[in-house]
Amino acid sequence: MEWKNIFRGMIMGVSDVVPGVSGGTIAFILGIYDRLIDAISGFFSRDWLHHLRFLLPLVLGVGTSILLFSKVITYFIDNYYQPTQFLFLGLIIGILPMLVKESDLKKSFTKKDYLALVLAFILVASMAFLKESTMAPIETLTVTTAIGLFFAGWIASMTMLLPGVSGSLMLLIMGVYYTALNALHTLNIPIILALVAGGGVGFIISSKVIKFLMNAYPRLTFACIIGLVLGSTIVVFPGISSSLFLNIASIVTFVLGMIIVHFIGRMNNKMVQKAN
Repeated sequence: MEWKNIFRGMIMGVSDVVPGVSGGTIAFILGIYDRLIDAISGFFSRDWLHHLRFLLPLVLGVGTSILLFSKVITYFIDNYYQPTQFLFLGLIIGILPMLVKESDLKKSFTKKDYLALVLAFILVASMAFLKESTMAPIETLTVTTAIGLFFAGWIASMTMLLPGVSGSLMLLIMGVYYTALNALHTLNIPIILALVAGGGVGFIISSKVIKFLMNAYPRLTFACIIGLVLGSTIVVFPGISSSLFLNIASIVTFVLGMIIVHFIGRMNNKMVQKAN
């Protein structure tokens, strides 16, 4: 078992609770994005045991982190919204130099790639204009709500694997984000299982699609990913307050977010070097 993946999974789990911050983005920072896609895509192949050794510690870390930090993230969003959102902005923007370097954007991108980047940017940025549903959290599972939550989990998980697109944001847009948070807080197992079941199906299907695209159209796929990351900054941006204190705090948290990305990237590189 790759037990260091528990640590990586915990970092991904925190991001998965946050609307606007993608677990796929964090996986890329951690240097395990390609392996994650391969492991999920190949889980039902002959090499399932090899992939399980990678995935199981990661899933344990993600699950533990979501349970531990869902209340913490909710508290900071409710009480310190602007500085918290600027922290997320720092995290998101911090990955852009890595993506540009990995994709060799300046040398290899064509007009078609730049067009895909712009379209992906517009697609995600437009989500900023969508309003969250004001429905009360679902607490009792019926056949209708179970089907709805299953497909919500499916769609959220498909976006969760893409750097720049947040599964939590999709839940927010679909009006079930607070249902998911409430289910975690109260350990509402039926609600959690409905979301997780849909998420599992979405992970398996989307991982195969992403793997195909990364192999067949690597430049175009990277262009879309960069556009998605750029677009998510528009969604996460909370605006500027009239409070000097909040604005100064937001600058500090923004810089902190970028430092965290750099620190995580360096720490993961050291872990990889030691493993080799």
